[in-house]
Amino acid sequence: MFRPFENLVDPYVAYQQTDTPPRELWPFLITYMVPFKKVFIVTGILSVIVAVVEIWLISYMGRVVDLLSDEAPATFWQNHGLELLAVGIFILTLRPVMYGLHVAMLNNAILPNFGTIVRWRAHRHVLRQSVGWFENDFAGRIANRIMQTPPAAGEVVFQMFDAITFSIAYLVGAAVLLFGADPRLLIPMALWLGPYLILMKWTVKRVAIASKASSDARSAVTGRVVDSYTNIHSVKMFAHHDREIDYAKEAIEKTRRTLMKEMRVYSIMDLSLTFLNGILIVGVVGWAIFLWSGELASVGLVAAASALVLRLNSMTAWIMWAVSNFFQNLGVVSEGMETIAQPITLVDSGQAKRLEVTEGRIEMKGLDHRYGRKEGGLGPIDLVIEPGQKVGLVGRSGAGKTTMVKLLLRFYDPDGGDVLIDGQSIREVTQDSLRSMIGMVQQDSALLHRSVRDNILYGRPDATEDEMIAAAKKAEAHQFIIGLQDNEGRTGYDAQVGERGVKLSGGQRQRITLARVILKDAPILVLDEATSALDSEVEAAIQKTLYGMMEGKTVIAIAHRLSTIAQMDRIVVLDEGQVIEDGPHEALLERGGIYARLWSRQSGGFLGDGTADAAAE
Repeated sequence: MFRPFENLVDPYVAYQQTDTPPRELWPFLITYMVPFKKVFIVTGILSVIVAVVEIWLISYMGRVVDLLSDEAPATFWQNHGLELLAVGIFILTLRPVMYGLHVAMLNNAILPNFGTIVRWRAHRHVLRQSVGWFENDFAGRIANRIMQTPPAAGEVVFQMFDAITFSIAYLVGAAVLLFGADPRLLIPMALWLGPYLILMKWTVKRVAIASKASSDARSAVTGRVVDSYTNIHSVKMFAHHDREIDYAKEAIEKTRRTLMKEMRVYSIMDLSLTFLNGILIVGVVGWAIFLWSGELASVGLVAAASALVLRLNSMTAWIMWAVSNFFQNLGVVSEGMETIAQPITLVDSGQAKRLEVTEGRIEMKGLDHRYGRKEGGLGPIDLVIEPGQKVGLVGRSGAGKTTMVKLLLRFYDPDGGDVLIDGQSIREVTQDSLRSMIGMVQQDSALLHRSVRDNILYGRPDATEDEMIAAAKKAEAHQFIIGLQDNEGRTGYDAQVGERGVKLSGGQRQRITLARVILKDAPILVLDEATSALDSEVEAAIQKTLYGMMEGKTVIAIAHRLSTIAQMDRIVVLDEGQVIEDGPHEALLERGGIYARLWSRQSGGFLGDGTADAAAE
């Protein structure tokens, strides 16, 4: 019976994505409300109808009291039986239908779907942000805002119809009822309404500010806690349990203090409201009794006025809480917008086409990037890698190797210059097509918290089972994979690897990463210390696989263990962001420059700078 309401709005309906979402609160929310336009109109009308029925029932109870006072029991049913029967049928049939429709529109049509549409579109938007954007924030705080904002936005919409629309209609109806009975009954209500609205304004103003501060503090706690959990190995390795507790406690205490300030506002609101409602009850009921005592009002009017103000007494606290909750959730949405509404700065151009790799020639022209600083970074450099050429990239930590690779993948846009692949500027092709043509094995071989199969198929989701297993065998991974079993009894390729692959050894993670890239089979290959996590025996076998992978591809290999790239066609040496040397291994040794010195200083196959300098950027 609820499905028709649940399907009134499709939260995944196609929409026009934008790189620059509205940065102001209501324009931001309205973009999500567009698919709900008709649903909101119907819900608003139902809210008003429900309020009018409530007021009418109170008014009718006053009429019943008058009838009972005026009529003799012998003639009461004869004169008013049909009327009471009709009202009874209405209360038992049409009233539940109207209430049911109102509740179904709120609980089944709006709440589940509005939160979903916000979460879905916000997640899509955030995933389009650049790598650099993610590097500048806590993953936990980003995730917390994605999770906090949708239910808060849903509550905003819910309160609009469940409380605000209903309460406005109810207050207007109550005023009409009192005015119709005796205009003088509006005097105490008017005297009450002014201070009530002032109190509401005072409360809302402070709640909105306090709520945003509380939400921001909660996000900070989440960011710090998730940071500790994500790096639990480092926490345990350095025995910094107490340090992490103190680090989290600082944020938790800030959250407590902000919440205390928020709750003080509510306490003042409750105390003030109790006093104001006392004025309302005494004023309206007292005035109604005064009118009755002067024979200017019936007993039914006194009963109706009393019931109305007692209902208003209970409602006003609810309205105040609802309105405060409305603005409290607006504060949460506002805080979430600091993440969700940030513009996408690294975007495809309007005329971007798919990258077509015909040969694999890479050209860097005046390439320059400083990460917003005056010094450091890379460039400007000019470098050409011919189709099918294997180039080793060497340099001390901080020389610019990783920056060059990130610019090639367009994780950042350069400050100056350009990168061309087969004559096509990577600024003028789609980012997805660019990265689909580049296979990369990183030193940090983090995996997704999914099955081994899912992780390998990430390289090419449409690959067959046989193709996936063949890639795993080439990466020397098949034998250990078939012996895996997770905590829930899943085995082999179905076993879960844990967050970032923590259930596997470094060498096992690296081999699964290699299998993923082998399966991808991209024409350009980037290796960033691809075998650094492997033991010597496995590394020897993997090196053969890597050399096989390189056939017919353009390759850039970053290495600190120079023996792994000595057989490359060329070796490019970077130092302080500049290309210092460029040539084959033997030629660079004969030149006696930086590369020759690095080679001579190697200990155990690692780069040195007097001792050992094996740190990657």
